[in-house]
Amino acid sequence: MLITAAAVWGVSFVVVKDALTSASPLLFLALRFTIATLVLAPFVDLRGGFSRAELRAGVVLTALLASGFATQAYGLQYTTPARSAFIVAMSSVLAPFIALVLLKHRTGWMVLLALVIAGSGIYFLTAPDTGGLNRGDLWTLITAVVFGGHIVAVSEFSKRFDAQRLVWLQLPGTALGTLIAALLLEQLRFDWSFSLIAALLFLAVMSTVVALVWQFRAQREMSSARASLLFCLEPVFAALTSWLFWGETFSASQGFGALLILAGMVLAVVGEARAEALGLLVR
Repeated sequence: MLITAAAVWGVSFVVVKDALTSASPLLFLALRFTIATLVLAPFVDLRGGFSRAELRAGVVLTALLASGFATQAYGLQYTTPARSAFIVAMSSVLAPFIALVLLKHRTGWMVLLALVIAGSGIYFLTAPDTGGLNRGDLWTLITAVVFGGHIVAVSEFSKRFDAQRLVWLQLPGTALGTLIAALLLEQLRFDWSFSLIAALLFLAVMSTVVALVWQFRAQREMSSARASLLFCLEPVFAALTSWLFWGETFSASQGFGALLILAGMVLAVVGEARAEALGLLVR
């Protein structure tokens, strides 16, 4: 179930890239998250409303989620789906360091090594022999940092609040935030077509709602470390889908960079699991 969710998220990079040829990024995101809000509502217990503490947590998570998706969508206009997916995957490696800086969480040497390896992977992935980082890659690097912060925030807030309610709370906030930003910052564009509506429904229903439900159900049956390792498949699915539908291929150096990023992701997961186990033993 979790592998299938990772596949859906991987495919979504290609779907978004194609959809943005017919719609402006922020308006597209606003519509996507509006639909997702309505579809997910029946699956979440919304009785009793939200407490002030939940709303504060929701505001933080919404700000991170909305800005992360906005920078990712903007970046996808100028970079390829596979490059975008591997750069975004850096968020899982960056998360422990964000937790270290903001929350003073301890981390191990393996996580530091993972960051060095994955950072080297970004260097090779962005093909220095062909110009290096482009504008889309730079925006996507911002996405990776923001999503790394989102991972840390979700981890902290889910200890105090119902995780599914927090997930849903982010959706209307993201829809509203991206709509306001679209009205203020971009020239609105939405060229109606069957393919665009299909993309919007796939991303809203499958990628945002169904995959999240699969994630929650699957993670009840496994450790967070095992789940994180399976999430490493997401950029692989993105690269395969981009190759099938866009003909995107990696040079030898780019392929080496992608492998380094995957290695960094796996090492970061193993390092975090080891640090957590040692912490439990000490206590």
